[in-house]
Amino acid sequence: MKLGIVGVTGMVGRVMIDILEKRNFPLDKLYLSASDKSIGKTFLFKGKEHKIISIYDFFSKKPNIVLFSAGSDFSKKWAPKFAKIGSKVIDNSSAWRMDINKKLIVPEINSSFLEKEDKIIANPNCSTIQLVMVLYPLHLKYHIKRIIVSTYQSVTGTGMKALNQLKKEKQGVSLSYDKTTYPHPIYQNVLPHCDSFTKGGYTIEEMKLINETKKIINDENIAITATSARVPVIGGHSESVNITFSKKPNIKHIYKILSKTKGIIVQDNPEKNIYPMPLYAHHKDEIFVGRIREDLSYKNSINIWIVADNLRKGAATNTVQIAEYLINKK
Repeated sequence: MKLGIVGVTGMVGRVMIDILEKRNFPLDKLYLSASDKSIGKTFLFKGKEHKIISIYDFFSKKPNIVLFSAGSDFSKKWAPKFAKIGSKVIDNSSAWRMDINKKLIVPEINSSFLEKEDKIIANPNCSTIQLVMVLYPLHLKYHIKRIIVSTYQSVTGTGMKALNQLKKEKQGVSLSYDKTTYPHPIYQNVLPHCDSFTKGGYTIEEMKLINETKKIINDENIAITATSARVPVIGGHSESVNITFSKKPNIKHIYKILSKTKGIIVQDNPEKNIYPMPLYAHHKDEIFVGRIREDLSYKNSINIWIVADNLRKGAATNTVQIAEYLINKK
């Protein structure tokens, strides 16, 4: 098994290497690629140094599986080329997510949809993954009619430059905000602005949440609205979610369903100040759920709080899990 990572120097790419090693992914050869300025640099994997090579050298290796984390433009150019030579591409960008001919996969939900002919597989947006992991088992039992979600997203979701902006602001470094990742200070601030704004007033991030959720759950009739904010946090994304069902939910049964769902940990004991927080979700692969309660203002509805490390289950872990499924399916 020959596996490669494209975009290995980015925040997600680095986590991919860590997860592959910790999960003891069965591979014989590991190939790494990144931008030209990174060629020759090395990463340690299972005690052995692996050099970053150019995308052209990487392509010539004909890896069986390629994990892409290099942006949409790069993926649109290179993913079809790898697919043509027989590689399976699992892409972290938004390039293929809403393509009607591409599968958008969260293994715990819809990995069974994958077929031999699927050469390019889309990994969902980070905030979408943690949301649908919780929604899907509830949808199967109670049928969701409407979702209102507000997200509080870590700066790590924007990348290394955003993280550096936060660190510099915390240190008191004077910055020119026409050149920074965010147009305003992020330290001690909240920006109701994740990605670019669309003509309708929603951001691209918010539209990803709406459209990807419907595709993964496989129900276009669910009404969804979203607001996404960037917060000065490093550990992960948090989501406040209001869910309306077709019938009255039983809160104890909701607890039971989520407690039994693989990949979800329920943390919900407010009397003892136990609830999910990004500080404690950091470096973990699970989705953490709490503050589960009935909505007192609207029938058949609940409120819920969801937290996850956006670089792990929100990106790298989910990608590796898809790769594991492909291997096990053979």
